[in-house]
Amino acid sequence: MLQIENLHATVADKPILNGVSLTVPAGEVHAIMGPNGSGKSTLAYVLAGRPGYEVSEGSASFDGQDLLALEPHERAAAGLFLGFQYPVEIPGVSMLQFLRESLNAQRRARDEAELSGGEFIRLAKEQAAALGMDAEMLKRPVNVGFSGGEKKRAEMVQMGIMSPRFAVLDETDSGLDIDALRIVGEGINRIMRAPGKGVLLITHYERLLEHVRPDRVHVLQAGRITRSGDIELARTLEREGYAEAAA
Repeated sequence: MLQIENLHATVADKPILNGVSLTVPAGEVHAIMGPNGSGKSTLAYVLAGRPGYEVSEGSASFDGQDLLALEPHERAAAGLFLGFQYPVEIPGVSMLQFLRESLNAQRRARDEAELSGGEFIRLAKEQAAALGMDAEMLKRPVNVGFSGGEKKRAEMVQMGIMSPRFAVLDETDSGLDIDALRIVGEGINRIMRAPGKGVLLITHYERLLEHVRPDRVHVLQAGRITRSGDIELARTLEREGYAEAAA
């Protein structure tokens, strides 16, 4: 589903990715772990098409399409979703307005009928309830005044509404307490554990993986994949650290 071959990328002319190769088949969840500065977030941003992240070599394809040739909005319309480590605040724009406009823009790009106001409200309430979030919070400006956990839960609501085909989740567990971690993990499973969907889950810690149970775990160090395994690899990293376990 996602095929990355020998991907090199720079930020401000500094090499960050140094030959990443990775395949995530449809129906699977893959996790990437690695120390700070290893290129995890850069990989996520390159896949999403964030400006300033330049690919110097290699390729990335999504269901046979050249992902790197698409504009960010085209990648989103094709079904790619990026979850941020630090979701941004957008004062003056309600969460409901933002999500409805985003969803209908994607539906138009796919020649699908837009959702009416009533249809969208029902969908938003269903997704909020599934994640234990008060639907009234969706009337507030995007992420303004939200705690770290509320921002991540709101992002899971957004993912549920958009129902992407592939999600790149950048440290979704950052700032979550035990209960929020479980809820977010269950949300990932509910929304994305389905045939024809896939997830690339970036994390520092093994604790979220105990809820999501990835099919594969990869270690990213110095801009390349140095080791792959199952969830036992993540547990080893948690016990021993990257220097000992991933060498």
